[in-house]
Amino acid sequence: MHLKRLELSGFKSFAKKSVLDFNSRITSIVGPNGSGKSNIAEAFRFVLGEQSLKSMRGKKGEDMIFNGSSSMGRLNRASVKVVFDNIGKMLNVDFDEVALERVVHRDGINEYFVNGTQVRLKDIVELLAGAHIGATGHHIISQGEADKILNSNIRERREMLEDALGLKIYEYKKKESEAKLEKTEENVKSVESLRRELSPRLKFLEKQVEKVEKARQMKIELGQLYREYFYDEDLYIADQKKLLADAKKPPAEELKMLEKKLREQKKILEESGKGGSRGNSLMHLEERIKKARDERESLNRNLGRIEGEIDAIKRNMERSARMAGANGVSTVPLTDLEGIYERMRELFDEGEGSENPSVTKSVLRRVREIIVGFITAAKNKKDIPIEQSADISRLGDEKKKAEERILVLKAEEGSAEEEYLKIKDDIDKEKAGSVEAEKNMLRIMARQREIVSDLSAIRANEDRLAVEEEDFKRELYEAGMLAGRAALDYKNSGGDTSQDQCPSSKEQRQKQHDRMKQIERIKIRLEESGTGGEDIIKEFTEAKERDVFLAKELQDLAASAETLGGLIADLETKLDVEFKEGVAKINEKFQEFFSIMFGGGEASLMVVKEQRRKKKGLLEELENDELGGENFEEESAEGIEINVSLPRKKIKGLVMLSGGERALASIALLFAMSQVNPPPFIILDETDAALDEANSKKYGDMIESLAKVSQLILITHNRETMSRAGMLYGVTMGAEGVSKLLSVSFDEAVEVAK
Repeated sequence: MHLKRLELSGFKSFAKKSVLDFNSRITSIVGPNGSGKSNIAEAFRFVLGEQSLKSMRGKKGEDMIFNGSSSMGRLNRASVKVVFDNIGKMLNVDFDEVALERVVHRDGINEYFVNGTQVRLKDIVELLAGAHIGATGHHIISQGEADKILNSNIRERREMLEDALGLKIYEYKKKESEAKLEKTEENVKSVESLRRELSPRLKFLEKQVEKVEKARQMKIELGQLYREYFYDEDLYIADQKKLLADAKKPPAEELKMLEKKLREQKKILEESGKGGSRGNSLMHLEERIKKARDERESLNRNLGRIEGEIDAIKRNMERSARMAGANGVSTVPLTDLEGIYERMRELFDEGEGSENPSVTKSVLRRVREIIVGFITAAKNKKDIPIEQSADISRLGDEKKKAEERILVLKAEEGSAEEEYLKIKDDIDKEKAGSVEAEKNMLRIMARQREIVSDLSAIRANEDRLAVEEEDFKRELYEAGMLAGRAALDYKNSGGDTSQDQCPSSKEQRQKQHDRMKQIERIKIRLEESGTGGEDIIKEFTEAKERDVFLAKELQDLAASAETLGGLIADLETKLDVEFKEGVAKINEKFQEFFSIMFGGGEASLMVVKEQRRKKKGLLEELENDELGGENFEEESAEGIEINVSLPRKKIKGLVMLSGGERALASIALLFAMSQVNPPPFIILDETDAALDEANSKKYGDMIESLAKVSQLILITHNRETMSRAGMLYGVTMGAEGVSKLLSVSFDEAVEVAK
């Protein structure tokens, strides 16, 4: 790769577009002082990404733009483009010719381009670092900087040598890795902080999930108990219905048959005509007996219903009492609350009608006393479900009335039967012919009474069974709400009633009773556990997943930090090894060039370490101020020390050298650095200004030697240096204050001369 062309437009004194072609291995740029020739060296720094405006003799970005003259107005932008021949692919892009351009605007905005495509400064730096080119590297030595390497401290010299040896790319990668490592460590702290913040919530949710899981297990257990209970209860109800139906059918059929026979006997009596008025009385009494019997039967059924409802209400009261005992709930009668309200309303009316503060305070004190007294009374009062107690009381009254009415009806029925028997005896005495029919009627009616009594008992059991069936259906609904639909699938689950056991047996009913108690206990525990289980599990799952993600992220960050640490260690090792090898090579060339310049003597570079004090950070300073400690810490710095010994003089060390000797020593070192790892081009801005004629010739010889490995651009006033150039550019500046270029190609002149 070699430098082909430099284009300047609006950069400093080059107001108009100016092009410098570098077709020779050595190009000299000459001109009077103030003509703008050093602006060419600064243009190279500018286009290669230099960010220090001070090194380009400016304070801000617009100082790089032509600021106008008496004949030309100022420009709004400046651009510098450098073109490289990249056939050898030293620059890592797939182009045979690479053009780098930088544009600066009046507002300070900079733009960078590679072959016309806008890129970042970072991309420019990385691209050039691969070819050992930089904005402030050893290959651009401006006026007055030749002596810089001698005046620098050991650390700065090391950085210059690293740049010359092409180790900047390792240093850049090391700094980049250190920045990534620092960022990774910050991320680790951030992730650890997030996990610490998440941990208490996760533990809380974990406990809540345990409760939810216990509630789920209780629901599963409840569902199983419900299925067993419903299965056996369903068998019991079905068995009872069948038993009652079977028990009811024969007496009902017999009763129909007896009614038919009774009608036949009545017909016989009517046809015989012997009944008379007493027969009519007998018929009337029969109607009375039947009416009393029917009413008593209806009352018996109602009595059975009432007893069933009372039993159901008592069961509900027992269940509510168990739940109230578990939850600590106390019921207060509505009438008590209404009384409290009336008393406090009167006090409020009294307080609102008075503007006296003492009256208001008195009202508030009495209100407080009423509320405290009410709460104390409510705590000491035994909790009784008022509505259910009222229902029991009402049903008890109905039962009592029904029982009293049954007794009255029994008495009426007995009185009618006695009167009936008396009339019958009279009829028997008077009408012997109808005796048999009357006997049959009496026998039929007696049997009817027995059957009706049996049917009444059966109907009472039916009513009681109906109440139990309603309880069964209500429990089914509650089971569906508490344990889900699975609890209702009892027909396929089976209970513990075997084929040899009767569902209505005392043993089975006791099992059902115990099972219901167990169900009630689980229902109370479920109500205590509360709801919202799905939301808690969802939140716990999300929190757990986030914690796992953060743990994985922490693991990845730790692995990344370990990898970066290893990379940094490898880069440091490689940098150290290659640096020391490069120093050895530079020493060889340094000694060679030093001997040429001084006609002998010794010169070498030596890697040294020095201890220096480093100021601590602000937080550490504050801590040390409190504890009375030091605000500095010792650190070890590795760098380069230069040792020289002139021939024929007892001079050792840089301090004792004269200005000319220092210039020769620095030139020898710079050329030695360039020979070890030759850059594609070197720009020397009046580095030969301090040389006399004899040393200028030596300088020219070294330039020709150096031109064999690197392309040289020399900004000079020295005729000897000019004579070694194949291309000469002259920079002039007219009255308008604009730099212009003139060129002479000695290589072409030689060819023409031949």
